[in-house]
Amino acid sequence: MAQHNDLGNKGEAIAIDYLKRNGYKILETNYRFLKAEVDIIVQKEAIIAAVEVKTRSSSYFGNPQDFVSPKKIKLLISAMDHYIVHNNINSDVRFDIIAILKDSNSYDIKHIEDAFLFF
Repeated sequence: MAQHNDLGNKGEAIAIDYLKRNGYKILETNYRFLKAEVDIIVQKEAIIAAVEVKTRSSSYFGNPQDFVSPKKIKLLISAMDHYIVHNNINSDVRFDIIAILKDSNSYDIKHIEDAFLFF
C-alpha cells in the first residue's frame, strides 16, 4: 500500500478513537453512495455528523482542513442526504472535519465542528 494511503488509514483510526473518547457513537465508516464517500458518520445526543478526515505529514502546502474542496463538499452532502433518507433519520445533521497533522512521532488533532453549512 502506498505511504499516503497508510497515513490516511492511520488518520481515520486516530479520528475514530478521538471521537469515541469524546462521547460520539460511530454509526458508519467509509459510507459510500455513488461517487461519494463519508469517512465517518457519528451521533452525539440528537446530532448526526458526517466527519471528513484529512491527515497530512506536513503543513508546508497548507493545513489539512484546507484540502476539502467544493466538489468534495457537494459529494458529502449528496451521500449524507441519501444516508438520512435511506435510514429514515429525523435529526439535525452537521458536517465536521477532523484535521490531523503528523509531527515526528505524534499527531496534532483539530476537530472542526460545523465546518461548512448548506441549505
